[in-house]
Formats: sequence, C-alpha cells, structure tokens
Amino acid sequence: MTAPAAAPRGRKAHDDRADAAHLRRYATERRPEDRDWLVRRYLPLARHVAARYSGGGEPIDDLEQVAALGLVKAIDRFDPAREVSFSSYAVPTIAGELRRHFRDHTWTLRVPRDIQELAVKVTRVEAALQLELGRAPTATELAERLDCSIEALLEARDAAGANRMSSLDAPVSSEDEGASLAELLGAADERLEHLERSMTVDAALEHLSERDRTILRLRFQDELTQAAIGERIGLSQMHVSRLIRQALATLREAAEGSDDLREAA
Repeated sequence: MTAPAAAPRGRKAHDDRADAAHLRRYATERRPEDRDWLVRRYLPLARHVAARYSGGGEPIDDLEQVAALGLVKAIDRFDPAREVSFSSYAVPTIAGELRRHFRDHTWTLRVPRDIQELAVKVTRVEAALQLELGRAPTATELAERLDCSIEALLEARDAAGANRMSSLDAPVSSEDEGASLAELLGAADERLEHLERSMTVDAALEHLSERDRTILRLRFQDELTQAAIGERIGLSQMHVSRLIRQALATLREAAEGSDDLREAA
C-alpha cells in the first residue's frame, strides 16, 4: 500500500498562520465565528483523544461529546501570548475533561477520587504496555509505569468494578433462553421465619402448667369459647378468662427473655 503523500510545507505553514490568527483574534475579541472555526479545525484532535479512553465501557459518541466540550474549554482558556502550541495545551485539557467524566458519571459506588483516577489510568496504560511488550504486563511492571505501589494498583483494579452495575435481568450466559441473574439469586424463605416463631412458642410454653397449656390449646387451636372451656374442665368462665390472661402474660415474658438472649449472643 502506498503511503499518503505529506502535505506541502507551504500549505502547513498557511494552516499554522490561520490557526494563530484565529486564536489571537478570539483571545482579544471573543468573536463566536472564530471559536466555531477553531472547533471545526481541532475536532479531529478531540476525537483522537476520546478514542484513547474508549476502553472504559462508555459509548464512543458520549466520549466524543465530552472531548468536544474539553476542546471548547481549551479554546476559551488558551493564551496565545504563551510560547506553547495550542494542540499541546488542548490535549491535556481534553484528557482532563474525559477523566472527570469517568470520575463523576460512571461510578456506581462512591470510590475515593485518587483511586478513581488511578483506575482510569490503569486501563489505558495496561493496554499500551501490552502492545509494547507483546504480552500482558505483570503487576510490578504496571505499577512501575504508573509510578504507584502494587497495593495501590490492586486497589484501583478492584475499584474499577464499581463503575458498572450488572442488571439483574441480564442473562448469565449467551444463550437466548438462559436464566437471568435474578432467577439464580437466593430469596428469603418464609418457612424459616415460621419455624423460628414456632420454636419460640414451644420454648415459652414450657413455662406453663399442663392445665394452662390445655386451656390455650382449646381456646386458640380448637377455637372454643371461654364458657365451653369452663364446662369441659370444670371451671367458671371468669376463672378461665383470668387463667388465659395470666398464661399469655407468662408467654410474653418468656418470649421477650428469648429475644434478649438472642441479641446478647
């Protein structure tokens, strides 16, 4: 394949002079048409910087919009009096805007800012280092390139999982009829709560006499009236009513004592 011919020197010099003219005029007069011209001129540069951050899972269209915003900020802040080219100033400004986007808008869980920024660097530097070495870099090599400790590197890698949340409706496999994550998660078993209540009641009933347990069974399980219970065991209705109140109070005290023991444990 034949390499494309380089642009003539005269054309490049003309473009540089045009850039400088628009930058100087915008810095002093703030004419919108100059800024629009500069945006169109340097938009390919912004898109190139955005592409370097495309491995983070964000749609490239969103990244290009963020990069364009960074470009506009660079144009607004650039001082032509400084002896630096506009592209040298614009690239770190655009990159900073992209890093802020990842830090502020793509993290599901709150992670310290320095760890967020390191996590973004890890993704970018690891890909570049893999191309350079022809293999996956070790943690030591990556930490040296990032000028950080291995502990900080590992923490940043763990934190990188916090910028995405998996949907419970997402299938766990590539099969069309695969089960979703929600279908595989455990759920509260109501029978366990019922079993716990039954065990609490059984333990509390041990504090009652056989007669009191019989009265409660006839009243709440067999659903007999107090008068019917009195006839069956040879007591008056008033006496049965008093025994039921006393038995329920004893059960309540026993149950509350069991709760206190569980909390203490």
